[in-house]
Amino acid sequence: MDPDPATSPIRQEADPTNPSTPNQEADPQTPPVPNQEADPTTRSAGQETDAPQRPPSVDKLARSLSSHGLPHPLAVAVARQAIADGAAEVADDYARRRRRQMITEVINATGVMLHTNLGRAPLPVSVPARYTNLELDLETGSRGSRQKAVGDVLAAACGAEAAMVVNNCAGAVLLTLAALATNRGVAVGRGEMVEIGGGFRIPDVMNQSGARLVEVGTTNRSRLSDYSNVAEDPAIDLAMILKVHRSNYRIVGFTEDVSVTELATIGPPVVADIGSGLLDSTCPWLNGPPPGWLAEEPAVRQTLAGGADLVLFSGDKLFGGPQAGIIAGRADLVATCGRHPLARALRPGSLVLHALHETTLAYLHRRGGDIPFWAMAARTPDELRRRADAIDSELGTALSTPCDSVPGGGTLPTVTVASHGLRISADVSEPLRELDRPIVARVEDGNTIIDLRTVDPGDDAYLTSALARLPSVGAKAGS
Repeated sequence: MDPDPATSPIRQEADPTNPSTPNQEADPQTPPVPNQEADPTTRSAGQETDAPQRPPSVDKLARSLSSHGLPHPLAVAVARQAIADGAAEVADDYARRRRRQMITEVINATGVMLHTNLGRAPLPVSVPARYTNLELDLETGSRGSRQKAVGDVLAAACGAEAAMVVNNCAGAVLLTLAALATNRGVAVGRGEMVEIGGGFRIPDVMNQSGARLVEVGTTNRSRLSDYSNVAEDPAIDLAMILKVHRSNYRIVGFTEDVSVTELATIGPPVVADIGSGLLDSTCPWLNGPPPGWLAEEPAVRQTLAGGADLVLFSGDKLFGGPQAGIIAGRADLVATCGRHPLARALRPGSLVLHALHETTLAYLHRRGGDIPFWAMAARTPDELRRRADAIDSELGTALSTPCDSVPGGGTLPTVTVASHGLRISADVSEPLRELDRPIVARVEDGNTIIDLRTVDPGDDAYLTSALARLPSVGAKAGS
Protein backbone atom coordinates (compact mmCIF):
# COMPACT_ATOMS: atom_id res chain seq x y z
CA MET A 1 0.00 0.00 0.00
CA ASP A 2 1.32 3.41 -0.95
CA PRO A 3 2.20 5.72 1.93
CA ASP A 4 -0.01 8.66 2.67
CA PRO A 5 1.54 11.63 0.83
CA ALA A 6 0.30 13.95 3.55
CA THR A 7 2.30 12.20 6.27
CA SER A 8 5.34 10.79 4.49
CA PRO A 9 8.57 12.87 4.13
CA ILE A 10 9.13 14.79 0.93
CA ARG A 11 11.48 13.05 -1.37
CA GLN A 12 13.59 15.31 -3.60
CA GLU A 13 15.57 13.78 -6.37
CA ALA A 14 18.94 15.38 -7.12
CA ASP A 15 18.92 17.35 -10.34
CA PRO A 16 22.01 16.24 -12.29
CA THR A 17 21.95 19.49 -14.24
CA ASN A 18 22.04 21.51 -11.00
CA PRO A 19 24.89 20.50 -8.68
CA SER A 20 23.62 22.86 -6.00
CA THR A 21 20.45 20.82 -5.52
CA PRO A 22 20.68 18.93 -2.21
CA ASN A 23 21.22 15.21 -2.68
CA GLN A 24 18.43 14.05 -0.38
CA GLU A 25 18.54 10.40 -1.40
CA ALA A 26 21.29 8.85 -3.40
CA ASP A 27 20.41 6.79 -6.40
CA PRO A 28 22.20 3.48 -5.98
CA GLN A 29 22.79 3.36 -9.74
CA THR A 30 24.69 6.67 -9.84
CA PRO A 31 27.74 7.99 -7.98
CA PRO A 32 27.01 10.29 -5.02
CA VAL A 33 26.97 14.01 -5.74
CA PRO A 34 29.60 15.96 -3.73
CA ASN A 35 28.15 17.68 -0.70
CA GLN A 36 27.75 21.38 -1.59
CA GLU A 37 27.40 24.27 0.88
CA ALA A 38 23.86 25.49 0.83
CA ASP A 39 23.00 29.15 0.35
CA PRO A 40 23.02 30.61 3.89
CA THR A 41 19.83 32.49 3.08
CA THR A 42 17.99 29.18 2.71
CA ARG A 43 19.15 27.75 6.05
CA SER A 44 16.61 27.49 8.77
CA ALA A 45 16.70 29.86 11.71
CA GLY A 46 19.33 28.95 14.26
CA GLN A 47 21.27 26.77 11.82
CA GLU A 48 25.00 27.55 12.02
CA THR A 49 26.94 28.84 9.04
CA ASP A 50 30.65 29.23 8.32
CA ALA A 51 30.10 31.79 5.57
CA PRO A 52 32.28 34.93 6.04
CA GLN A 53 30.51 38.04 7.24
CA ARG A 54 30.29 40.86 4.76
CA PRO A 55 32.51 43.83 5.84
CA PRO A 56 30.69 46.94 7.02
CA SER A 57 30.17 49.90 4.74
CA VAL A 58 33.19 52.24 4.79
CA ASP A 59 30.97 55.29 4.48
CA LYS A 60 28.62 54.17 7.25
CA LEU A 61 31.52 53.42 9.58
CA ALA A 62 33.19 56.76 8.75
CA ARG A 63 30.00 58.65 9.56
CA SER A 64 29.75 56.86 12.89
CA LEU A 65 33.09 58.44 13.85
CA SER A 66 31.82 62.03 13.52
CA SER A 67 32.12 62.69 17.28
CA HIS A 68 35.91 62.73 16.95
CA GLY A 69 35.85 65.90 14.86
CA LEU A 70 37.79 64.45 11.93
CA PRO A 71 37.10 65.82 8.45
CA HIS A 72 35.16 63.22 6.47
CA PRO A 73 38.07 62.26 4.16
CA LEU A 74 40.22 61.49 7.21
CA ALA A 75 37.37 59.58 8.86
CA VAL A 76 37.02 57.52 5.66
CA ALA A 77 40.74 56.71 5.72
CA VAL A 78 40.44 55.65 9.36
CA ALA A 79 37.42 53.48 8.60
CA ARG A 80 39.17 51.78 5.70
CA GLN A 81 42.21 51.02 7.83
CA ALA A 82 40.11 49.61 10.66
CA ILE A 83 38.21 47.38 8.23
CA ALA A 84 41.42 46.25 6.52
CA ASP A 85 42.80 45.30 9.95
CA GLY A 86 39.65 43.37 10.78
CA ALA A 87 39.02 45.78 13.63
CA ALA A 88 35.90 47.65 12.60
CA GLU A 89 34.41 47.13 16.06
CA VAL A 90 37.19 49.31 17.58
CA ALA A 91 37.26 51.97 14.86
CA ASP A 92 36.68 54.57 17.59
CA ASP A 93 40.15 53.79 18.93
CA TYR A 94 41.61 54.28 15.46
CA ALA A 95 39.83 57.63 15.13
CA ARG A 96 41.00 58.74 18.56
CA ARG A 97 44.61 57.95 17.69
CA ARG A 98 44.30 59.76 14.35
CA ARG A 99 42.87 62.81 16.06
CA ARG A 100 45.80 62.90 18.48
CA GLN A 101 48.25 62.92 15.57
CA MET A 102 46.95 66.34 14.53
CA ILE A 103 48.34 69.58 15.97
CA THR A 104 46.47 70.28 19.19
CA GLU A 105 46.82 72.45 22.25
CA VAL A 106 48.67 70.92 25.21
CA ILE A 107 49.61 72.05 28.70
CA ASN A 108 53.37 72.17 29.19
CA ALA A 109 54.03 70.99 32.76
CA THR A 110 57.62 69.90 32.07
CA GLY A 111 59.32 73.05 33.33
CA VAL A 112 61.17 73.35 30.00
CA MET A 113 60.35 76.92 29.07
CA LEU A 114 61.42 76.69 25.42
CA HIS A 115 60.38 73.10 24.73
CA THR A 116 61.24 72.41 21.09
CA ASN A 117 58.79 69.48 20.88
CA LEU A 118 56.02 71.75 22.16
CA GLY A 119 56.70 74.67 19.82
CA ARG A 120 59.31 76.61 21.84
CA ALA A 121 58.16 80.08 22.92
CA PRO A 122 54.39 80.19 23.51
CA LEU A 123 52.85 82.93 21.44
CA PRO A 124 49.23 83.93 20.78
CA VAL A 125 48.41 84.32 17.10
CA SER A 126 45.35 86.40 16.31
CA VAL A 127 45.27 88.28 13.04
CA PRO A 128 42.03 89.78 11.66
CA ALA A 129 41.04 88.61 8.19
CA ARG A 130 42.03 91.93 6.68
CA TYR A 131 44.57 93.10 4.12
CA THR A 132 47.81 94.75 5.28
CA ASN A 133 50.45 96.96 3.68
CA LEU A 134 52.84 93.99 3.62
CA GLU A 135 54.56 95.08 0.41
CA LEU A 136 52.93 98.46 -0.24
CA ASP A 137 54.49 101.86 0.33
CA LEU A 138 51.52 103.89 1.58
CA GLU A 139 53.21 107.21 0.84
CA THR A 140 53.93 106.56 -2.85
CA GLY A 141 51.30 103.91 -3.54
CA SER A 142 53.95 101.77 -5.21
CA ARG A 143 55.30 98.36 -4.33
CA GLY A 144 57.43 98.27 -1.20
CA SER A 145 59.49 95.68 0.66
CA ARG A 146 58.01 93.14 3.05
CA GLN A 147 61.20 93.48 5.08
CA LYS A 148 60.94 97.23 5.72
CA ALA A 149 58.29 97.54 8.45
CA VAL A 150 59.53 94.71 10.62
CA GLY A 151 63.17 95.40 9.71
CA ASP A 152 62.93 99.00 10.91
CA VAL A 153 61.48 98.11 14.32
CA LEU A 154 63.91 95.22 14.74
CA ALA A 155 66.85 97.48 13.95
CA ALA A 156 65.67 99.95 16.58
CA ALA A 157 65.28 97.18 19.16
CA CYS A 158 68.68 95.67 18.34
CA GLY A 159 70.62 98.93 18.15
CA ALA A 160 71.51 98.10 14.53
CA GLU A 161 71.66 100.06 11.31
CA ALA A 162 69.33 97.58 9.57
CA ALA A 163 67.69 94.18 9.99
CA MET A 164 65.91 91.58 7.91
CA VAL A 165 64.04 88.34 8.58
CA VAL A 166 64.21 84.81 7.14
CA ASN A 167 62.51 81.56 8.12
CA ASN A 168 64.90 80.45 10.91
CA CYS A 169 68.41 80.99 12.26
CA ALA A 170 69.92 78.22 10.14
CA GLY A 171 68.46 80.03 7.13
CA ALA A 172 70.03 83.27 8.35
CA VAL A 173 73.44 81.58 8.52
CA LEU A 174 72.99 80.02 5.07
CA LEU A 175 71.93 83.30 3.45
CA THR A 176 74.70 85.33 5.09
CA LEU A 177 77.40 82.89 3.99
CA ALA A 178 76.02 82.63 0.45
CA ALA A 179 75.64 86.39 0.05
CA LEU A 180 78.95 87.46 1.60
CA ALA A 181 81.39 84.56 1.21
CA THR A 182 80.67 82.35 -1.83
CA ASN A 183 83.93 80.76 -3.03
CA ARG A 184 85.84 82.52 -0.26
CA GLY A 185 87.12 81.50 3.16
CA VAL A 186 85.20 81.78 6.43
CA ALA A 187 87.13 81.33 9.69
CA VAL A 188 85.42 79.33 12.45
CA GLY A 189 86.96 78.18 15.72
CA ARG A 190 87.16 74.38 15.98
CA GLY A 191 85.31 74.52 19.29
CA GLU A 192 82.40 76.34 17.62
CA MET A 193 81.57 73.96 14.76
CA VAL A 194 78.29 73.07 16.40
CA GLU A 195 75.57 70.62 15.51
CA ILE A 196 72.01 71.79 16.10
CA GLY A 197 68.85 69.69 16.36
CA GLY A 198 68.09 67.26 13.57
CA GLY A 199 71.75 66.62 12.79
CA PHE A 200 72.40 69.91 10.98
CA ARG A 201 76.01 71.03 11.35
CA ILE A 202 77.80 74.32 10.73
CA PRO A 203 80.25 72.70 8.24
CA ASP A 204 77.32 71.23 6.27
CA VAL A 205 75.47 74.55 6.12
CA MET A 206 78.68 76.26 5.02
CA ASN A 207 79.24 73.69 2.29
CA GLN A 208 75.73 74.29 0.93
CA SER A 209 76.32 78.05 0.89
CA GLY A 210 79.37 77.80 -1.37
CA ALA A 211 81.74 79.28 1.22
CA ARG A 212 84.97 77.52 2.26
CA LEU A 213 85.38 76.50 5.88
CA VAL A 214 88.67 77.59 7.46
CA GLU A 215 89.17 75.85 10.79
CA VAL A 216 90.92 77.89 13.47
CA GLY A 217 92.60 76.85 16.73
CA THR A 218 91.79 73.64 18.59
CA THR A 219 88.63 72.29 20.16
CA ASN A 220 89.36 73.78 23.59
CA ARG A 221 91.70 76.69 22.83
CA SER A 222 91.61 79.41 20.17
CA ARG A 223 93.77 82.54 20.27
CA LEU A 224 93.61 85.90 18.52
CA SER A 225 96.80 85.00 16.65
CA ASP A 226 95.08 81.94 15.16
CA TYR A 227 92.51 84.19 13.49
CA SER A 228 95.07 86.82 12.51
CA ASN A 229 97.22 84.23 10.76
CA VAL A 230 94.39 83.02 8.48
CA ALA A 231 93.27 86.61 7.81
CA GLU A 232 96.76 87.55 6.63
CA ASP A 233 97.15 84.52 4.34
CA PRO A 234 96.27 85.69 0.79
CA ALA A 235 95.77 82.10 -0.36
CA ILE A 236 92.83 81.75 2.04
CA ASP A 237 91.04 84.88 0.79
CA LEU A 238 89.13 85.31 4.06
CA ALA A 239 85.67 86.86 3.57
CA MET A 240 84.57 86.89 7.21
CA ILE A 241 85.06 85.55 10.70
CA LEU A 242 82.06 83.57 11.94
CA LYS A 243 81.70 83.53 15.73
CA VAL A 244 79.24 80.78 16.76
CA HIS A 245 77.75 80.75 20.25
CA ARG A 246 77.90 77.31 21.86
CA SER A 247 74.30 77.61 22.96
CA ASN A 248 73.55 73.91 23.46
CA TYR A 249 76.79 72.75 25.13
CA ARG A 250 79.73 74.00 27.18
CA ILE A 251 83.49 73.45 27.03
CA VAL A 252 85.07 73.77 30.46
CA GLY A 253 88.53 73.23 31.95
CA PHE A 254 91.71 74.09 30.05
CA THR A 255 90.14 76.52 27.60
CA GLU A 256 90.81 79.80 25.83
CA ASP A 257 88.55 81.81 23.57
CA VAL A 258 88.53 85.06 21.61
CA SER A 259 85.85 87.70 22.15
CA VAL A 260 83.93 89.51 19.42
CA THR A 261 85.63 92.75 20.43
CA GLU A 262 89.05 91.20 19.89
CA LEU A 263 88.04 89.63 16.56
CA ALA A 264 86.80 93.02 15.34
CA THR A 265 90.38 94.34 15.44
CA ILE A 266 91.59 91.92 12.74
CA GLY A 267 89.84 93.42 9.70
CA PRO A 268 87.36 91.09 7.97
CA PRO A 269 83.69 91.43 8.93
CA VAL A 270 82.75 89.60 12.13
CA VAL A 271 79.42 87.75 11.97
CA ALA A 272 78.16 86.50 15.34
CA ASP A 273 75.64 83.67 15.34
CA ILE A 274 74.35 83.99 18.90
CA GLY A 275 71.39 81.70 18.22
CA SER A 276 69.34 82.07 21.38
CA GLY A 277 68.21 85.63 20.73
CA LEU A 278 68.49 87.47 24.05
CA LEU A 279 67.84 91.03 22.90
CA ASP A 280 69.52 93.04 25.67
CA SER A 281 71.45 91.75 28.69
CA THR A 282 69.94 94.49 30.89
CA CYS A 283 66.36 93.29 30.16
CA PRO A 284 64.80 96.78 30.31
CA TRP A 285 61.39 95.31 29.46
CA LEU A 286 61.20 93.64 32.90
CA ASN A 287 60.22 95.26 36.18
CA GLY A 288 63.44 94.76 38.08
CA PRO A 289 66.94 93.47 37.37
CA PRO A 290 67.64 90.81 34.73
CA PRO A 291 67.32 87.20 35.92
CA GLY A 292 70.57 85.84 37.28
CA TRP A 293 70.41 82.75 35.09
CA LEU A 294 71.01 84.94 32.01
CA ALA A 295 74.40 86.14 33.27
CA GLU A 296 76.59 84.32 30.70
CA GLU A 297 74.25 84.56 27.72
CA PRO A 298 75.39 86.85 24.85
CA ALA A 299 72.86 89.51 23.87
CA VAL A 300 72.17 91.16 20.53
CA ARG A 301 72.66 94.80 21.51
CA GLN A 302 75.86 94.16 23.46
CA THR A 303 77.32 91.94 20.72
CA LEU A 304 76.78 94.63 18.09
CA ALA A 305 78.15 97.29 20.42
CA GLY A 306 81.16 95.06 21.01
CA GLY A 307 82.15 95.19 17.35
CA ALA A 308 80.16 92.55 15.45
CA ASP A 309 79.22 93.61 11.93
CA LEU A 310 76.24 91.30 11.83
CA VAL A 311 74.36 89.35 14.51
CA LEU A 312 72.19 86.33 13.65
CA PHE A 313 69.61 84.95 16.08
CA SER A 314 66.38 82.97 16.42
CA GLY A 315 62.98 84.54 16.88
CA ASP A 316 61.37 81.72 18.88
CA LYS A 317 63.87 81.25 21.71
CA LEU A 318 64.80 83.92 24.27
CA PHE A 319 63.36 86.57 21.96
CA GLY A 320 59.95 85.00 22.65
CA GLY A 321 58.47 85.40 19.17
CA PRO A 322 57.61 83.13 16.23
CA GLN A 323 60.07 80.87 14.46
CA ALA A 324 62.28 83.18 12.41
CA GLY A 325 65.91 84.01 11.73
CA ILE A 326 66.97 87.63 12.20
CA ILE A 327 69.99 89.26 10.53
CA ALA A 328 70.86 92.61 12.14
CA GLY A 329 73.83 94.95 11.85
CA ARG A 330 75.58 96.99 9.14
CA ALA A 331 73.16 98.33 6.55
CA ASP A 332 75.37 97.50 3.57
CA LEU A 333 75.79 93.87 4.62
CA VAL A 334 72.08 93.45 5.35
CA ALA A 335 71.28 94.95 1.93
CA THR A 336 73.67 92.51 0.23
CA CYS A 337 71.92 89.62 1.96
CA GLY A 338 68.54 90.99 0.91
CA ARG A 339 69.54 91.10 -2.76
CA HIS A 340 70.70 87.48 -2.88
CA PRO A 341 68.33 85.03 -4.64
CA LEU A 342 68.14 82.89 -1.51
CA ALA A 343 66.52 85.80 0.32
CA ARG A 344 63.27 85.17 -1.53
CA ALA A 345 63.45 81.41 -1.04
CA LEU A 346 63.92 81.87 2.70
CA ARG A 347 61.56 84.77 3.31
CA PRO A 348 58.79 84.30 5.90
CA GLY A 349 55.08 84.79 5.31
CA SER A 350 52.86 87.60 6.50
CA LEU A 351 51.70 85.81 9.68
CA VAL A 352 55.27 85.35 10.91
CA LEU A 353 56.17 88.93 10.08
CA HIS A 354 53.05 90.21 11.86
CA ALA A 355 53.82 88.17 15.01
CA LEU A 356 57.47 89.26 14.97
CA HIS A 357 56.44 92.90 14.46
CA GLU A 358 54.09 92.79 17.47
CA THR A 359 56.68 91.06 19.66
CA THR A 360 59.31 93.66 18.75
CA LEU A 361 56.91 96.52 19.51
CA ALA A 362 56.34 95.03 22.97
CA TYR A 363 60.10 95.23 23.55
CA LEU A 364 60.26 98.83 22.37
CA HIS A 365 57.31 99.74 24.64
CA ARG A 366 59.08 97.84 27.45
CA ARG A 367 56.04 95.68 28.07
CA GLY A 368 57.67 92.37 28.91
CA GLY A 369 54.42 91.10 30.40
CA ASP A 370 52.92 91.14 26.89
CA ILE A 371 55.49 88.55 25.79
CA PRO A 372 54.34 85.16 27.18
CA PHE A 373 57.86 83.77 27.49
CA TRP A 374 59.01 86.64 29.69
CA ALA A 375 55.82 86.60 31.75
CA MET A 376 56.57 82.92 32.44
CA ALA A 377 60.28 83.44 33.07
CA ALA A 378 59.60 86.27 35.55
CA ARG A 379 57.34 84.21 37.84
CA THR A 380 58.87 83.89 41.30
CA PRO A 381 59.13 80.62 43.24
CA ASP A 382 56.87 82.13 45.94
CA GLU A 383 54.16 82.88 43.38
CA LEU A 384 54.39 79.34 42.04
CA ARG A 385 54.33 77.85 45.56
CA ARG A 386 51.09 79.69 46.33
CA ARG A 387 49.51 78.20 43.22
CA ALA A 388 50.70 74.70 44.19
CA ASP A 389 49.33 75.11 47.72
CA ALA A 390 45.98 76.24 46.33
CA ILE A 391 45.79 73.08 44.17
CA ASP A 392 46.69 70.97 47.22
CA SER A 393 43.95 72.67 49.22
CA GLU A 394 41.41 71.95 46.47
CA LEU A 395 42.45 68.30 46.20
CA GLY A 396 43.05 67.64 49.90
CA THR A 397 46.59 66.44 49.12
CA ALA A 398 50.18 67.37 49.96
CA LEU A 399 51.82 67.37 46.52
CA SER A 400 53.45 70.83 46.64
CA THR A 401 57.22 70.65 46.11
CA PRO A 402 60.18 72.80 45.05
CA CYS A 403 61.64 71.91 41.65
CA ASP A 404 63.86 73.34 38.93
CA SER A 405 62.91 74.64 35.50
CA VAL A 406 65.30 74.88 32.55
CA PRO A 407 65.40 77.36 29.65
CA GLY A 408 65.44 74.62 26.96
CA GLY A 409 65.37 75.12 23.21
CA GLY A 410 69.11 74.62 22.90
CA THR A 411 69.87 77.55 25.20
CA LEU A 412 71.81 77.79 28.48
CA PRO A 413 72.49 74.03 28.74
CA THR A 414 73.90 74.08 32.29
CA VAL A 415 71.39 76.51 33.81
CA THR A 416 68.47 75.70 36.10
CA VAL A 417 65.82 78.12 37.38
CA ALA A 418 64.28 77.73 40.84
CA SER A 419 60.61 76.83 40.54
CA HIS A 420 57.75 75.12 42.35
CA GLY A 421 55.17 72.54 41.41
CA LEU A 422 53.57 69.22 42.33
CA ARG A 423 55.11 65.79 42.88
CA ILE A 424 53.03 62.62 42.37
CA SER A 425 54.58 59.43 43.72
CA ALA A 426 53.92 57.46 40.55
CA ASP A 427 54.48 57.71 36.81
CA VAL A 428 51.18 59.14 35.59
CA SER A 429 52.63 60.83 32.51
CA GLU A 430 50.75 58.55 30.09
CA PRO A 431 47.21 59.09 31.46
CA LEU A 432 47.92 62.82 31.57
CA ARG A 433 48.88 62.76 27.88
CA GLU A 434 45.71 60.82 27.05
CA LEU A 435 43.42 63.62 28.24
CA ASP A 436 41.31 65.50 25.69
CA ARG A 437 43.61 68.41 26.38
CA PRO A 438 46.90 66.62 27.05
CA ILE A 439 49.10 67.56 29.99
CA VAL A 440 52.79 66.91 29.33
CA ALA A 441 54.76 66.42 32.55
CA ARG A 442 58.23 65.07 33.36
CA VAL A 443 59.21 61.94 35.28
CA GLU A 444 62.07 61.80 37.77
CA ASP A 445 62.95 58.58 39.62
CA GLY A 446 59.47 57.20 39.04
CA ASN A 447 57.75 60.37 40.27
CA THR A 448 55.74 62.70 38.06
CA ILE A 449 56.75 66.36 38.39
CA ILE A 450 54.31 69.06 37.33
CA ASP A 451 56.33 72.29 37.15
CA LEU A 452 53.92 75.21 37.44
CA ARG A 453 56.34 77.71 35.87
CA THR A 454 55.38 76.49 32.40
CA VAL A 455 51.67 76.03 33.23
CA ASP A 456 49.59 79.10 32.50
CA PRO A 457 47.76 80.20 35.68
CA GLY A 458 44.51 80.09 33.72
CA ASP A 459 44.97 76.32 33.36
CA ASP A 460 45.22 75.57 37.09
CA ALA A 461 41.53 74.65 37.35
CA TYR A 462 41.77 72.17 34.46
CA LEU A 463 44.95 70.72 35.95
CA THR A 464 43.29 70.31 39.36
CA SER A 465 40.30 68.54 37.83
CA ALA A 466 42.53 66.24 35.80
CA LEU A 467 44.61 65.28 38.83
CA ALA A 468 41.48 64.56 40.89
CA ARG A 469 40.49 61.88 38.37
CA LEU A 470 43.80 60.03 38.66
CA PRO A 471 43.54 57.00 40.99
CA SER A 472 46.95 57.68 42.52
CA VAL A 473 45.85 61.21 43.44
CA GLY A 474 42.13 60.76 44.04
CA ALA A 475 42.79 57.99 46.58
CA LYS A 476 44.95 60.32 48.64
CA ALA A 477 42.39 63.11 48.36
CA GLY A 478 39.66 60.81 49.66
CA SER A 479 41.69 59.41 52.56
